[in-house]
Amino acid sequence: MNEILFTNVRILDGSGANPYSGSVRVQGNRIQAVGRSTAPMAAGGATVIDGGGATLMPGMCEAHTHFSWNDAATLSAIQAMPLEEHVLWCRGVAKQYLEAGWTSCVGAACAKPRLDVVIRNAINSGQIPGPRYLAASQEITVPGGLGDETLPHLPFPEFSFGVNVNGAEDMRKVVRMFLKYGVDSIKLNLSGDNFTPDSPADTTWMTDAEVAVAMEEVRMRGKRGTAHARSAASVKQALRHGIQVIYHASFTDTETLDLLEEARDRIFVAPGLAILYAMLNEAEAYGITKAKATAMGYQIEWDAALESLRAMHKRGVRVLPGGDYGFAFTPHGQNARDLEFFVKYLGFTPMEAIRSATLYGGQIMLRPNDLGLIQEGYLADLLLVDGDPLANLAMLRDPQRLLAVMKDGVFAKAPQAADQRSWGRAA
Repeated sequence: MNEILFTNVRILDGSGANPYSGSVRVQGNRIQAVGRSTAPMAAGGATVIDGGGATLMPGMCEAHTHFSWNDAATLSAIQAMPLEEHVLWCRGVAKQYLEAGWTSCVGAACAKPRLDVVIRNAINSGQIPGPRYLAASQEITVPGGLGDETLPHLPFPEFSFGVNVNGAEDMRKVVRMFLKYGVDSIKLNLSGDNFTPDSPADTTWMTDAEVAVAMEEVRMRGKRGTAHARSAASVKQALRHGIQVIYHASFTDTETLDLLEEARDRIFVAPGLAILYAMLNEAEAYGITKAKATAMGYQIEWDAALESLRAMHKRGVRVLPGGDYGFAFTPHGQNARDLEFFVKYLGFTPMEAIRSATLYGGQIMLRPNDLGLIQEGYLADLLLVDGDPLANLAMLRDPQRLLAVMKDGVFAKAPQAADQRSWGRAA
């Protein structure tokens, strides 16, 4: 089997423990040995990568991924991309994420029925490069809710942004369709969103009967339910019905926080702070001034989200990076900014932010004993970073500072030996 030995590296193992100097041997697709010493391991027949003091850390997990969001400014523009071009777009984004250090991604909804499944299968078969991927359904909504947007002018008007259901048995039919396609998760839009003024973020749209039948089908097939849930009522609804991944969770009250804390060992929250920040501060070029974003409700939601997520973090709820990258104002490629936001706005330490993308990433990928740590026996998903991410998290979104990206023991971005003399520089 192929063997690679990383020597002279600063190991940031993803667990939250302090970094240490050492060496890591990869054999095949797994970490075969981890050494805690400045003296390198014997190379044997391994290819040696001298890190020159650079940081070796686990690959990161993006917990709220939309490969099919095509950097457009509206939901309809995302959906308007023809199917064939959309497949090619997703292929390119998957490669971009992997090379940016996101070796695992959790799909949070796709724009057309089978896009996520097709991309996941192509990655798994080696047909295209990309992260380990869990494929999502389209967003399932109800008339008037977020995602209720049909586009009759398209060549294929049956492709709407979300899939509308009307009642429990209608929900059962749609959920079964997506499960037949082979998705890993079913996405329900329980709340509204300020992006759609007739269904704002603090509203809740689905009945308990609709959510219950969806989760009955999900559990029957051993899959997972996820939810767009910004309102407190929708978060409580998600918890009531056993949904495991909650996106946003902007508005809470004491009861909601108590329920989240009680369920903290089985649920994950991926808030997607970047889109709230971008709508308030970075969307003017797309016709959304600060004043307009405030009028749409984004300032109220931003303030509520920071309060809610700070409280969740203090209560030990697992909050992970990722969310709604792929709009014009949140373009793909800046995803690691979430870690900076966690520190700046939510009270995380830099170590806690990295742990949310590594240790928790392995857990949300349903592989807690395989992913998210640099530990003997774990899968060799690794990043070699030029500098100390704990001193400057921004380097994780700088391609020049990602010296190497490895997934499954194979380099997706190989180190360049000629550059090693400058590795390990300060933040």
